[in-house]
Amino acid sequence: MVTASDREPAGRFAAFSNRGYRFYWFALILNGFAVQIQTVAVGWYIYDLTRNPLDLGIVGLSQFMPALLLVLVTGQVADRFSRRSIMGACMIAEAGVALMLLAAAMLGLASPLPIFLIIALFGVARAFYNPARQSIVPNLVPASHLPNAIAANSTGNQFATICGPVVGGLLYAIGPEYAYGATMGLLIVASALVFIGVPRLNSASGRAPASWATISAGFRYIWNNKPLLGAISLDLFAVLFGGALALLPVYARDILEVGPEGLGLLRAGPAIGAIVIGIVFMARPIRNHAGLIMFFAVTCFGLATWVFAVSEIFWLSFAMLVLIGGFDMISVNIRSILVQVWTPDDVRGRVNAVNQVFIGASNELGAFRAGVMAVWVGPIAAVAIGGAAIVGISGLWAVMFPQLRRVKRLGDQPEP
Repeated sequence: MVTASDREPAGRFAAFSNRGYRFYWFALILNGFAVQIQTVAVGWYIYDLTRNPLDLGIVGLSQFMPALLLVLVTGQVADRFSRRSIMGACMIAEAGVALMLLAAAMLGLASPLPIFLIIALFGVARAFYNPARQSIVPNLVPASHLPNAIAANSTGNQFATICGPVVGGLLYAIGPEYAYGATMGLLIVASALVFIGVPRLNSASGRAPASWATISAGFRYIWNNKPLLGAISLDLFAVLFGGALALLPVYARDILEVGPEGLGLLRAGPAIGAIVIGIVFMARPIRNHAGLIMFFAVTCFGLATWVFAVSEIFWLSFAMLVLIGGFDMISVNIRSILVQVWTPDDVRGRVNAVNQVFIGASNELGAFRAGVMAVWVGPIAAVAIGGAAIVGISGLWAVMFPQLRRVKRLGDQPEP
């Protein structure tokens, strides 16, 4: 197992010198590609079926609830068992979900309820997949390669996010069964890559008996580490009040009037901004003032969200989505490195499970928030209010968590 004590010189693509990481990275890209295709297909299908933005929020809630309800289990599993095996098994389960969506599309179901239930199963698989996926990276690369690996992960995911929505929109225009079939195939290949090339490594915690103390260790570690709590909770509220992506079907159909192909392009906008920043970080990682840069990025994220909300011009909306993705990438990259560097391996799965609920799954909760507000005040106001709230939260958190604001280099340990 690669440990934090390893100190190899890191080049621009140093992480890829590790064989296990290469297989992991390619599997990660295929998984992200598949999920994006499925997301576009499900979003368009549901809104086309009901014309109710609240149903788009329910799709997000269906994915969020399993991660929330299982948070005490998923992190413990990632810390006790092979993270490689968990990743591969979850990808197979996600392929099974795509098969069920394919069957639903071929049957021409007229009710959204079965889709909500199927997406909830997808949420269960993702709830176990994400802590294992996030926690395994420090086991695959030396510590000096970790910033490069995290930037490569984010860049690769965003590359999949650029291509996935466009392909998803085009496939859905041909027929939804083509989108779900492609999703299933990509997930099967991704699972095979994990089982073939990623080494089977157990966490440092071994298989100690489960107890309340061990199960809740992730929550306690984050709560006692105030800079880490600040970084995670800042992204939590930024994502919660974002929610613009959840309403993209509404913008594509009713506001910008660009159809499913335009929806795919809009969904690719944030990924374009993120991949540009990711490539920059792979070549030139942040060396100083990481805390201040994080707060600046979150503030700009909120401002770009507000401009997107009020825009009725396609190119301006697309440009704001590119900026949203770029600024979000800055914040996510800093937070991800802080979580991995500041967390011991024996609790990393549990910390990442909590982090996933706070950050990853809050995308779905933010989608539900946006859907509910869109019903109450309209989609434009729902997104604009969220953007303004993000700016205010960034300023408040800068005051509440001065230790995070004073973080300089990402490899430094947090202040007490």
